[in-house]
Amino acid sequence: MACNCTNQSIAGLCKDCEGSLGGIVAVYLANYEEKIFTITSGAVSGVKSGVSFYEYQFRKNTGSMTSTLNIDPANGVNFVQTDLNLIFSRMETKKRIEMAALSVNQLAGIVKDANGKYYALGVSEPLEASAGDGQTGTARTDGNRYSITLTDNQETFPPLIPDSVMETVTIVQATN
Repeated sequence: MACNCTNQSIAGLCKDCEGSLGGIVAVYLANYEEKIFTITSGAVSGVKSGVSFYEYQFRKNTGSMTSTLNIDPANGVNFVQTDLNLIFSRMETKKRIEMAALSVNQLAGIVKDANGKYYALGVSEPLEASAGDGQTGTARTDGNRYSITLTDNQETFPPLIPDSVMETVTIVQATN
């Protein structure tokens, strides 16, 4: 029997004829605060003023965002887990200290994909570290790097942030 207690309805989707690029190109993280993002009609309509997002730069083809729908009808569970995977080349003190800070803090995030779209993480609860490592590699061509996975759990896939809202976001640029 179908559930009649939902406010979601289906409407169909047209075939998308535009190109679509994989990968992420930018990540901005902030300390988590309640209601950083205002959501209207499924998209971010505002970002709390006074919150600074810090830029995290990484090499091309080394970051990803994967959202997985988790459903258990027997228990009434339906949520989306999003894993943000970042790799930072070269193990060094500044990066080690930053990895330690990211591993213990509660965060909110903005991810820019290769199509120029922005997504909000840490909307209803904090984005938190769930895994990480440091590797020297074995061969000269192996990566010497730190990696970290930040995990977000929400009721839906990460909402989009329109460019007009991104223009209001305070971003602190990364420096050496």
